[in-house]
Amino acid sequence: MASFIKELSFRWSDLDPNFHVRHSAYYDFGAQHRIEILEELGLTLKVMQTQSFGPVLFREECVFRKELKLSDKIFLHTKTSKMKADASRWSIVHEFRKDDDTLCAVITVDGAWMDTKLRKLASPTPEIAIQALSIFPKSDDFVGL
Repeated sequence: MASFIKELSFRWSDLDPNFHVRHSAYYDFGAQHRIEILEELGLTLKVMQTQSFGPVLFREECVFRKELKLSDKIFLHTKTSKMKADASRWSIVHEFRKDDDTLCAVITVDGAWMDTKLRKLASPTPEIAIQALSIFPKSDDFVGL
């Protein structure tokens, strides 16, 4: 699998006064897709709650290249671009592409895992790192940390 891909459907509320997709909607779509991917890999919210850990972001950045409009057919491609061997730190890239493969925007997030009881950074259990995160699709320029 080259990446997780999701077709997006824009709502009227996703638009700004210029009738294109507002900047904050990109971040919302990226966040939702990350949670959907974790769920698909078995890292459900229930698992994270039971094991007292969850993702935390250090940086989230979007580079906008082409405007998106309500009627555009857009696909969100998500991959990891960096990850430590124990999956404790990672970077994820979301590419917003039109159906003709035109790159419209790129979100990059850098993050880690947090122990939600101790409120400190922590490594996920080996089962989670090996079973789920190791099969997360990697970008062409993937870097192991």
